[in-house]
Amino acid sequence: MAEERDLDNTGLFGEFRRMVRTSGAVGGIAARIAGHKMGIRTDRTAHAGDLKSILGGLKGPLMKGAQLLSTIPGALPEEYAVELAQLQANAPAMGWSFVRRRMASELGRDWERRFRTFEHEAAAAASLGQVHRAVLPDGRLVACKLQYPDMQATVDSDLRQFRMAVGLYYRIDSTIQQDDVLVELEARLREELDYLREAANLRLYRLMLADRPDVSVPAPVEDMTTRRLLVMDWLEGRGVQKVLDTNPSQDQRNAMARALFHAWYVPLYRYGVIHGDPHMGNFTVRGDYGLNLLDLGAIRIFPARFVQGIIDLYRALERNDEDLAYHAYQAWGFTNMSRETMRILNEWARFIYEPLMQDRVRPIQENDDPQFGRAVAERVYAGLKRTGGVRPPREFVLVDRSAIGLGSVFLRLGAKLNWYRLFQELIADFDAAQLAARQAEAIRVAGVPTPIEA
Repeated sequence: MAEERDLDNTGLFGEFRRMVRTSGAVGGIAARIAGHKMGIRTDRTAHAGDLKSILGGLKGPLMKGAQLLSTIPGALPEEYAVELAQLQANAPAMGWSFVRRRMASELGRDWERRFRTFEHEAAAAASLGQVHRAVLPDGRLVACKLQYPDMQATVDSDLRQFRMAVGLYYRIDSTIQQDDVLVELEARLREELDYLREAANLRLYRLMLADRPDVSVPAPVEDMTTRRLLVMDWLEGRGVQKVLDTNPSQDQRNAMARALFHAWYVPLYRYGVIHGDPHMGNFTVRGDYGLNLLDLGAIRIFPARFVQGIIDLYRALERNDEDLAYHAYQAWGFTNMSRETMRILNEWARFIYEPLMQDRVRPIQENDDPQFGRAVAERVYAGLKRTGGVRPPREFVLVDRSAIGLGSVFLRLGAKLNWYRLFQELIADFDAAQLAARQAEAIRVAGVPTPIEA
């Protein structure tokens, strides 16, 4: 009962309690960062571990923001970035009596009659809700994702605290100007609260990946889905780590990586759509080592010019064409950028694009140093600080997050593929006008709502 009272503690008092919890973390972060900048010696590694423990106990919105910033070079001090990048959703599950009340609020008092069976224990917990396995009267096996209570107030509170923390850090170090990043984070988090929107995303991804047999996307149950309850097909699969524990063959590792590459980048280069959260908990592995793509709350739809900019930057790095690179950054939304700043950003871009530029079978990273990427980020940050800083555009954020997150999973898989050939297959016949037409038609057919932009 204590658990249920805590979970049902909504409204102003619930928000106040949460604000007190997060404000303490925010104040501590600011004080520790400020102390470091002023030359006061502190154990930042220990403090960062404390911070991870504090944020890991939250239901997710603040944690997601911290994880996102941890992928941008220099946006957070190294110790904080390393710790925050490891955060996982750690929300306590709702008890059965509470779940019953929540289900009744979404489907009505007789909701249990709409299922043949409904498992009392949650099968999985996510940052915004938890998943229960159930069977419909016709025998269809489904997953029921039920949102935690009062998540709108939770997100509002978390975003205010997160803005405060970033604002305090920005007053100390303005190398990475994060105003647009925070706008993007806020918009995408608010979209994730709407499960009707996620159902539309499921329809969109089923359409975009229809000709990719190595990726499965569940279909939503339309007449049982609400803004806070998503009912969809249950897809059988195992977690990536469980599969890795069985010591799969190289071919099996490659099959998982290839499916993952298709799941993320076919939508981007064919339709201008990207999944912004490549966390290993968001997909499972099928028996044939293809993938089930499960969580589609955080997606981003880009204009064709932005996708053209990604390809233009790749071509520019191939040819050492600074004019084309500068044009690409402008297409992304970088403004008032000097050529020197562009050259510094190119070092980060080369790190991201490197596996795609060598026509041979290779692992995603050939340097054995696990801190290699962090070292590149530190050099980029130092260069940006020297040249006056940079303001990343909001469109940049989820592409960067996806590239870093996927690279980490490919590394963990131990995959060895010709990444160059995989990429060339996607961009060989790229045409911005055709992408725009495909995107508009897919969005229309899937019924995807207009993205939140503020």
